[in-house]
Amino acid sequence: MRQNPSFTLADVTEMRRVIDANPWANIVSAGSDGLVASHYVVLLDETRDDLTVVGHVGRPDDLIHGMGERELLVVFQGPHGYVSPGWYGDVQAVPTWNYTAVHLSGVPEILSDEENLEVLDRLVRRFEERMPDPRLMWERPNDPAFVQRLAAGTVGFRLTPTRLVAKRKLSQNKPAETIEAVISALSEDGPYANRELAAEMRRAQDARTGASR
Repeated sequence: MRQNPSFTLADVTEMRRVIDANPWANIVSAGSDGLVASHYVVLLDETRDDLTVVGHVGRPDDLIHGMGERELLVVFQGPHGYVSPGWYGDVQAVPTWNYTAVHLSGVPEILSDEENLEVLDRLVRRFEERMPDPRLMWERPNDPAFVQRLAAGTVGFRLTPTRLVAKRKLSQNKPAETIEAVISALSEDGPYANRELAAEMRRAQDARTGASR
């Protein structure tokens, strides 16, 4: 991802927020047969306060990616959407796409079987606890043999990035009144209504201006 000083996201706390809120990630590597991409949930390592992440891949994706042997690129995509030039008013303009993204690169560490089970358990809890009747990994009707058998088909990893690029392209290069107009348009009903993107733009704009809401 090409970086642009106007859109650089350098705040680790903000990058962690984007990762935590958007855990469905793209995992990309370059092997002997060319580029390969997989799609998995990847979480922040809760034992760290940096950008270290943990996750798993199913076998044989570990072999396809050369897991633990070569560099991975893990891509997190935040809210994104179309921005119409009509929202800028009566000025020369072209359409664009606003977005937030965090790219983490590095050679991952392979987790032990025990660590992998802990990550899988946390993964299930992260999403299942929102259900009215959660089905957690170690609870009936699952039994330990069933869980162990499924876990054996996965390979857990921890990635502490050695390279990162984070970008928040949210109309920061536009006048304040234009930003407000785009936020308003995204917040209203219409073919490109996108309240999540509007909220992300509001967050970035308030951070720039020091406003609190």
